[in-house]
Amino acid sequence: MALLSAVGGATWHCCSRLLTRPFSQAAGRGERPGGEELSRLLLDDLAPTPRPAVGLELLFGLSPCLLALRAARRRVARLLLQAGRSGLQGERAELLRAAEARDIPVLRPRRRKLDVLCRYQVHQGVCMEVSPLRPRPWAEAGEARPGDDPQQLWLVLEGLQDPRNLGAVLRSAHFLGVDKVITSRRNSCPLSPVVSKASAGAMEVMDVFSTDDLVGFLQAKARQGWLVAGTVGCPGPEISLSSEIPITSCLEFLWDQPTLLVLGNEGSGLSPEVQASCQLLLSIRPGRQLPPGLESLNVSVAAGILLHSICSQRKGFPVDGKREQPLQDPQDPSASSEVPRVAQHPGLSSG
Repeated sequence: MALLSAVGGATWHCCSRLLTRPFSQAAGRGERPGGEELSRLLLDDLAPTPRPAVGLELLFGLSPCLLALRAARRRVARLLLQAGRSGLQGERAELLRAAEARDIPVLRPRRRKLDVLCRYQVHQGVCMEVSPLRPRPWAEAGEARPGDDPQQLWLVLEGLQDPRNLGAVLRSAHFLGVDKVITSRRNSCPLSPVVSKASAGAMEVMDVFSTDDLVGFLQAKARQGWLVAGTVGCPGPEISLSSEIPITSCLEFLWDQPTLLVLGNEGSGLSPEVQASCQLLLSIRPGRQLPPGLESLNVSVAAGILLHSICSQRKGFPVDGKREQPLQDPQDPSASSEVPRVAQHPGLSSG
């Protein structure tokens, strides 16, 4: 036992001399211990991974971050741009300039750290620590009288729980010209960074309102002369016979008065109380006989179809390939009526 102890002590003494000698020699020559290997490490590699402060959340994705800066509705604590890119160009350069103009600190972490921070979501090398966005009370939406514009359209969402569905719905609503969005406060997902990313940043520029009493809201708007149009899946014979509310195809719907389009939960659709408050139910007719379980569409897909069928009736909306032309210089030879252009919100042209 004593022999093993002596051998072990001698071995450790020998190893310690082998380990310390290069470092002590390097220090004696005035060099950095570790030599070239440690010199390659950046300070960022040694720093702890930054975490959002209390009360902040991490917004991710190029369009959400850029539109959030433009809209200036959030408090921005700092901007995180992925290090290692050879120069920042286009929207990333604009993002950096906007942050510097507002004295927002900018960090340049490596991609693996951004991956961890974003829980491996698609961040496109851009993140921001920001204050949360919350829906505003619907009372702040303002009173829109039916006589002001017969073609007003508000989108009402009851109990959407999937953030990607909500984001996709908001993106379609913004693109197609919905005037306002109202959500039920109960059983609805918050306006999270995932929602913003799924909306391609549309959430950052839209006004989203909420109410604790969705039924009361719908009934109040109906008394003011608004049409409350709910939605229902492919209407089978049992639905058509049991429903006391008229059901019509969205393709046959005539938009001649201010309308609230009400979409329900991903799984159960509209609650009985909300459906009873509707004056009309719109449906999307399938193109073939459907097997059980496939009678309905994803709520974001259904929203896009329904909104387009309604908004295409709006005066000036592009129909059959004919679109209103933007003002152009008649002397400009490049201006051609044969090549229409669609106006888009900056930053919403891509996902």
